[in-house]
Amino acid sequence: MSMSFELSIDVSEPYDFNTQSLSKIQQNPWVKNQWPLVYFIQNEVMAEAYVGESTNAASRIKNHLANPVKAAVFNKISIIGSDKFNKSATLDIESNLIQYIAAEGTYKLQNGNSGLVNHNYYQQDLYKDLFKEIWKKLLDKKVVSKSLKEIENSELFKYSPYKSLNEDQYLSVLEILEGLTQNNSNSIFVRGSAGTGKTVVATYLLKLLATNILNTDVEEFNDDELREVNYIRNFQLKYPNAKIGLVVAMSSLRESLQQVFKQVPGLKPSMVISPSETFKSKEKYDLLIVDEAHRLRQYKNISWMGAFRQNNQKLGLGDNGNELDWIMANSRNQIFFYDEPQSVKPSDIAGIHFTKLLEDQGTIKLQLNSQMRVQGGENYIKFIDDLLNINREDKTVYRSANYELFYFDSLADLYTELGKKEQHYELCRMVAGYSWPWQSKNNKTAIDIEIDNLSFQWNQTDKDWVNSPNAFKEIGCIHTTQGYDLNYTGVIFGKEIDYNKNTDQIEIDPKQYFDINGKKGIASPADLKSYIINIYKTILYRGIKGSFVYACNPNLATYLKKHIPLFEKEPALRIIPFNQVKPYVNAVPLLDITAAAGNFSDLQIHADFEWVELPFNITPQKGYFVCKVVGESMNKRIPNGAYCLFRQDGGGSRNGKIVLIQSTAIQDADFGSGYTVKEYHSKKVVTDEGWQHNAISLKPLSDDLSYEAIELTEDELTDFKVVGVFERVLT
Repeated sequence: MSMSFELSIDVSEPYDFNTQSLSKIQQNPWVKNQWPLVYFIQNEVMAEAYVGESTNAASRIKNHLANPVKAAVFNKISIIGSDKFNKSATLDIESNLIQYIAAEGTYKLQNGNSGLVNHNYYQQDLYKDLFKEIWKKLLDKKVVSKSLKEIENSELFKYSPYKSLNEDQYLSVLEILEGLTQNNSNSIFVRGSAGTGKTVVATYLLKLLATNILNTDVEEFNDDELREVNYIRNFQLKYPNAKIGLVVAMSSLRESLQQVFKQVPGLKPSMVISPSETFKSKEKYDLLIVDEAHRLRQYKNISWMGAFRQNNQKLGLGDNGNELDWIMANSRNQIFFYDEPQSVKPSDIAGIHFTKLLEDQGTIKLQLNSQMRVQGGENYIKFIDDLLNINREDKTVYRSANYELFYFDSLADLYTELGKKEQHYELCRMVAGYSWPWQSKNNKTAIDIEIDNLSFQWNQTDKDWVNSPNAFKEIGCIHTTQGYDLNYTGVIFGKEIDYNKNTDQIEIDPKQYFDINGKKGIASPADLKSYIINIYKTILYRGIKGSFVYACNPNLATYLKKHIPLFEKEPALRIIPFNQVKPYVNAVPLLDITAAAGNFSDLQIHADFEWVELPFNITPQKGYFVCKVVGESMNKRIPNGAYCLFRQDGGGSRNGKIVLIQSTAIQDADFGSGYTVKEYHSKKVVTDEGWQHNAISLKPLSDDLSYEAIELTEDELTDFKVVGVFERVLT
């Protein structure tokens, strides 16, 4: 049984944040009644802010005013209240506001990041809509300027140390902190498959340990949060002015994280370093946090052999030395985040090199389990692993209500569908195995990949390619996507990977694999196969919302289609020749909204329109007509460019229905003047002559909160007309 409630939220006008205004703040109804609420303290000029929540806001605000730092910096406070708030909801909304405001960029937050944890609670999904309403009000008041979608697609949001952790991650953080402060262990080893949030935990920890704990207000902290703060205090006492670094071997991800750290108070880009940069410090690092430790390198198949050898020589090591040795030698404590199945090149340190570390009784070993990236969850991760290792016991086709996985027989169709997702969500990219030479690296006009009469170049930058301007027109590879999140991924299985139906095995053709450093020196075909399968698994784990798959080799395509649902194009609407039209028997009129003035009342004159056949499961009825709906203002129900079935309005209540409206008072960004498709809401008054409209609100249903309702007052309703009521999307 689904439950809902009417969303209502109150964001107050800013109060002055000083002791003289305290009595006025205390008269705010939410403060006065000690209702659970969220508050936002700010200094617009200094672009500083603080987000908090409380069930006793009067006392909490007094404490803030008694804090000399906050009293000196902040000058305004806004109260966010709702009669639907409870303690769990305000904690969740506070956490979300911290995440989004930190990544939005208007303000620098003075909040620490301790205790940011997601908790499940009753009707949590409904409060997500309430948060969207809060954000819309903040946009309206110009407190913030970016939509939620813009923020969610930003690297600052994805890698922010203000991200809320799940229970699995938070418990691991507490164990790590305990290990750093109370145990004798110097090394902590955290395993986690793709999407379990290893990078998020790494940045969270670094921010946590770099924050001056003296400024942390613990008044309403729970036991775990107090424990967390005590661990941090002990670490900072043990290592005053601790020297901490985040080691990232992959240059593209490293540069992205440096850009993130540049925007986070208390962090610096110089904290994000390569393994070789651990030698630059005169003193040992107190702590090195190593993200993607499976990508640490050995003296093999790298382009900078001389510098690598010199670093080994500094430690008295021969050519068998590696970047793991450097980190161990140049730091007092280490935290490794590791996932061996994401090792994709022979230059990566083999798992055996970590054996000594793992066999050490003092090494703390932890595991991250919860899937945080892929909306298909752990079931999808296991499905892909079993699929590519020919290990599926369940032979049925993969289905998920939460994740879009499709196989495409045509790359052209895949690219078209991915383009639709790119328009809607952004951050949708094509990624392929290294089955084509990179000719455009030296010849910028060269075409690298040609399939289905489509021509592409490989990624034209190896630095932050997923966010580069032309990324959607190019094809990326493992080296430009590993460590990044995408909304949808188009995955091309190249000519180097095939399926042998006789042996029921994946096979690799080394001649069709063009990553020179990815195969040089590999004597064992099984090792090369393992690397290439890891590559495809890793890129299939990039898509948050879905993955679209295409295979160049027919045998592999046949195998994949047995397990992955086949994409089926929606048939285009068929226009029936005029001499075959039987109005409302075999066809309904197709109307162009922008050219429809005056025609809606004359739908029976069938010669004026093109007529289209409806899908077989819809019976034509008099009054039905089809229109193309453009724009994103209704994208929760109607995709941009969709052809939709409407029926002529027959009167009666339209409240809450999606309608096509005609009025000279309407100026719609998507439809132009005169027309709009929106959700209808009216306010009526009773007169001696019956009821009449007092005002009408036409509301968008969009993920893009920049769309606003169209409000029409009584004097704007003279030529207002409901032309049609939405029935369904056709294509």
